[in-house]
Amino acid sequence: MAHSKKKSKTKAKKPAAVPKAPANSDRAVRQELAALFEKSHAHVSLKPALAGVPVEIRGVKPAGAPHSLWQLLEHLRIAQWDILEFSRDSKHVSPDWPSGYWPATDAPPNEREWEKSLHAFEHELNEFRKLVLDQKTDLFAKIPHGTGQTILREALLLADHNAYHIGQFVIVRRLLGAWHE
Repeated sequence: MAHSKKKSKTKAKKPAAVPKAPANSDRAVRQELAALFEKSHAHVSLKPALAGVPVEIRGVKPAGAPHSLWQLLEHLRIAQWDILEFSRDSKHVSPDWPSGYWPATDAPPNEREWEKSLHAFEHELNEFRKLVLDQKTDLFAKIPHGTGQTILREALLLADHNAYHIGQFVIVRRLLGAWHE
C-alpha cells in the first residue's frame, strides 16, 4: 500500500522574532555590571565587610580557617589587579598561580601596608567600574591578547571572585568575634 503525505491545513509557525534591544539596553547592562562592584545584592557589600577591622586580628587565622584577613584582602587585591590589567593591557603578565596571588605572611607587615592594600583594592575596583561604564569599551568583543575572554566575562569573573572572598572575610571576622550585624 502506498503512503501518501497529506498536506497540513495549518502552516508551520515560524519562531517568534527576537525583539531588538532598546537603544538604552547597553547603558542598562553597563550600569548593572558597575552596581555589582559597589552594591549589596544577595550578600554583604565591600565597605562594611572591610571597615573597622581591629589591627590585632588582621593576621590571625581562626581554628579551621585556611586564611587570615590579611591574606584574603591581599588575595582580593592581587587577583583584581590582575583581572583589571589583563583587561586593558596586552603587555600585562599575570603572577604565577597560586603563589603570586597570595601574600607570603599571615599578617600585614604594618598598619600602613594594610591601608595601602585596602586603598589599592578600592582604586582598582573603581578603575574596572570606569572601564565597564565607558561607552568605548566593547563588552562583547574578544580581548585581542586573550584566549576568548571578553570584558563582560572579566567583569562577571571579578564580581563573582570578590563576592566569594568577601563572604570568607565576613566568616573569618565572625569566627574572631569582630563582626556585628
